[in-house]
Amino acid sequence: MEPVNILDARNTLSQLVTAAGNGEDVVIAKRGTPVVRLVPVVTAEGVVHSASAAARWLTTNAAPVREAASSADLDERIARERADWE
Repeated sequence: MEPVNILDARNTLSQLVTAAGNGEDVVIAKRGTPVVRLVPVVTAEGVVHSASAAARWLTTNAAPVREAASSADLDERIARERADWE
């Protein structure tokens, strides 16, 4: 498929999404220069994305435990980061 300019992509987005989902190469251009490519989202066969699946994953993959930082530690960290910006 030829690159599609942004205005045409906006007007035909649903058709472009369908084309990309069917395996076509969809490229969106800005002033004739290719900028982005639409690609289908690939998921593993049989994977169910649901709230219960997310909850199951969170219970088996707990977030790392971090120590609580005092307000003085946070102020110091912020001051260091600001100094690094300058």
